[in-house]
Amino acid sequence: MASDYGMEWALYNLGILYTDQRKLDEAEKMYQRALQGKEKAWGPDHTSTLETVNNLGILYTDQGKLDEAEKMCQRALQGFEKAWGPDHTSTLDTVKNLGRLYVFQGKPDKAENMYQRALQGYEKALGPENAARYRPALNTMWNLGHFFNVQGYLDKAKEMYSRAYTGFQAVLGPSSNECQQLERNIASLDPTQAGTRDSEGTLAG
Repeated sequence: MASDYGMEWALYNLGILYTDQRKLDEAEKMYQRALQGKEKAWGPDHTSTLETVNNLGILYTDQGKLDEAEKMCQRALQGFEKAWGPDHTSTLDTVKNLGRLYVFQGKPDKAENMYQRALQGYEKALGPENAARYRPALNTMWNLGHFFNVQGYLDKAKEMYSRAYTGFQAVLGPSSNECQQLERNIASLDPTQAGTRDSEGTLAG
């Protein structure tokens, strides 16, 4: 069992590595092998299994396999809600991922609901100060900023982008790629720069 455990985690970590390298086909193969091993070893509802399911949902979203992505994200969400409850940060991470998926599916109402649930949940679970330094919460602020920008709610977009910027500045520093991109996003809200709003490509993870 120990060697199997090590193999499954090695495959899972390779999936993460290939995802970071944008080798998405290779990442999918690693995650699928890891998922099969974890399901066999611990069952479909184990939290370790669900972590792999969640990552497959994110990967499928990035690959444009949106139906498969929704199945994985919903499975992960239901499993985490059962295992940890609706307000656990692992559950909320999956809620955030569903929000991102719904953006790509063109379901803005569902996307906003998921993002708002995730952000409010992070602030409740961690406290506002800690949530302001927790990367998944910062990504949710970023994505809400993007959502409001696309919907034309520029004041709300600026508020979310600015909150995300403040958090990333504290965590990563003002010269980080995240802060530089958020500065551009905030600048694009200036009405004198019409036509420069950020595209869906600037969604956070």
